[in-house]
Amino acid sequence: PHFACSIPISPLPARSRTPPTPFTRRRRRHPPSLSRPARGRHIRPGILVSPAPLPQGSSAEAACTAAAALFLFYCLILDFASGSAKFRRMDIDASASVMCQLLSPEGDPLGSALYLPQNVGPPQLQEIVNQLLHNEEKLPYAFYVGDEELSVHLGAYMRQKNANVEVTLRIVCQPQALFRIRPVNRCSATIAGHTEAVIAVSFSPDGKSLASGSGDTTVRFWDLSTQTPLFTCKGHKNWVLCIAWSPDGKHLVSGSKSGELILWDPKTGNQLGTPLMGHRKWITAVSWEPVHLQSPCRRFVSASKDGDARIWDITTRKCVISLTGHTSSVTCVKWGGDGLIYTGSQDCLIKVWETSQGKLVKTLKGHGHWVNSLALSTEYVLRTGAYDHTGKTFSTAEEMKEAALARYKKMRGNAPERLVSGSDDFTMFLWEPTISKQPKARMTGHQKLVNHVYFSPDGQWLASASFDKSVKLWNGITGKFVAAFRGHVADVYQISWSADSRLLLSGSKDSTLKIWDIRTHKLKMDLPGHADEVYTVDWSPDGEKVASGGKDRVLKLWMN
Repeated sequence: PHFACSIPISPLPARSRTPPTPFTRRRRRHPPSLSRPARGRHIRPGILVSPAPLPQGSSAEAACTAAAALFLFYCLILDFASGSAKFRRMDIDASASVMCQLLSPEGDPLGSALYLPQNVGPPQLQEIVNQLLHNEEKLPYAFYVGDEELSVHLGAYMRQKNANVEVTLRIVCQPQALFRIRPVNRCSATIAGHTEAVIAVSFSPDGKSLASGSGDTTVRFWDLSTQTPLFTCKGHKNWVLCIAWSPDGKHLVSGSKSGELILWDPKTGNQLGTPLMGHRKWITAVSWEPVHLQSPCRRFVSASKDGDARIWDITTRKCVISLTGHTSSVTCVKWGGDGLIYTGSQDCLIKVWETSQGKLVKTLKGHGHWVNSLALSTEYVLRTGAYDHTGKTFSTAEEMKEAALARYKKMRGNAPERLVSGSDDFTMFLWEPTISKQPKARMTGHQKLVNHVYFSPDGQWLASASFDKSVKLWNGITGKFVAAFRGHVADVYQISWSADSRLLLSGSKDSTLKIWDIRTHKLKMDLPGHADEVYTVDWSPDGEKVASGGKDRVLKLWMN
């Protein structure tokens, strides 16, 4: 037998005692029976195209076999060595640039993948993204690889992570607020007035007014310019458990432990009509219809311990729809931007209702214990309506409605409205109710019940407060865990976001407020001052003030 890749060798001459090998240094002439390969043909030197047959079973055949095998092994080594050298050269050449795929927060590509120089950093990426999206007004962006912010240039990042340059780097581009909120750092006023614990505080949609509800059965309005009490509103027969401003800022509704709802005029402090009666037990939550759906605001929904949610019309002063279906206390309610109402209950269910006839659309199942809190990804723009950080005012209801609709569409984008639920089972679920009855993500990590959940104003982040003394930060789109904020030494009751989504405020049973930095995942400001548990906190939509209230019966205003 002969080999297809044999060397040019023939039976040994009588004078030769050793077979020639590929390593033989002395040049040998080709035997007469063999011809040289034709010039210009792409054949490795030394490979024979038509070898001469060798005698079967001869010693020459064995020598040829050994020599051929050795030569092949030698060629393989050379090929491997040259291939490695080529790979190293390719690796060095490719390291001059990094292939990047820029993505929207929802994970959609912003264009084709780009080869970017290693000295490109966040400022240059901002320019690229603004060009890709054709933004007339240049927007600031934060860039994330996974859940880690990209704060250095690409070359430094690749070296830090020892990343492979042959793998496309997926960079998520998150738009940031054009304005920046400074953290509050001092208590500017401690205002006495309430004679029992302050249970609820809330700024108006434009951030210019403040209201509070207390265990002393009163609702109070406060003058933020003089930091003094403005109106004391009496009418409830029991503790005021919840308050809510209409998105147009023209009404405030309060619910009490005795089950009645009272409407107030913020400009005069007067009660508007008689109390709205219908619930058999105390009011747990109130939510207004968004102003982009109805302007001026006319309807709101209330949830109660009696297991029902009711839709009220403030013009007719009647309950227009009763949402019955839960078998236990309804703990929370939200009126969504798409016209759906979401209710969470101690029967472990979340129900979705349409608002024209009050029909049940779907039931979301998954929790193993009471549902304590609901939050919508669009909640901030629903709460503030047409008002933003610019302080713009509106002369007509139609103008306000158009502005609110534009803000809602811009914030929501092409993605569906997302809902998150927090429960006594220590977990949270992220839902997209308009798409599926199944949760998009299950978020675990808290060691005790989840008391409050809240989306950031831009919808990119989600925060949760728990009785395990921690506040946790999650990706608001995927539900993936990002960071845990530890610093409180007792239960965390409530949280609130700054308008630019860069800072998070928490109030705790340990009598302190704390401000957390979302970028660094660290404590930004510790605000002691209350003499007892802090039940409620709110950050004004204009970003300038924080209000807090609690068991010590005083209202505190914090500024920078």
